[in-house]
Amino acid sequence: MEKDIIQSSQNDLNGFQKVCKVNDLFEKVGKRFIINDAEVAVFKVEGKIYALSNICPHQHTPLIYDGFIEDGYIVCPAHGWMFNLQTGRMPTNSKGLNCYPVLIIENELYIKVSNKDFKW
Repeated sequence: MEKDIIQSSQNDLNGFQKVCKVNDLFEKVGKRFIINDAEVAVFKVEGKIYALSNICPHQHTPLIYDGFIEDGYIVCPAHGWMFNLQTGRMPTNSKGLNCYPVLIIENELYIKVSNKDFKW
């Protein structure tokens, strides 16, 4: 699957980046984007859009977008780890995937990925 690479521009809406049209997303089928160097998996489920980290913490594989949706969770296709679509947390409530805010304006999907500040 080809990935779409989105870079920051002067036209940001408070850090939100335009990634695609909502109509480009299919029900319960993930799509992969790279936004500001972050791997992002996007899903549309019952008309709601979710944006999560695309990197599974188990073996750091960028395959979350290729997982399947089950009972409000995305299931990693590599080893079956499950992550809540709304929170990114695992069923045990352990930390799982980062979730990113989404914004829809006139059928355009925007996602906000904050850059990590490293404190070395």
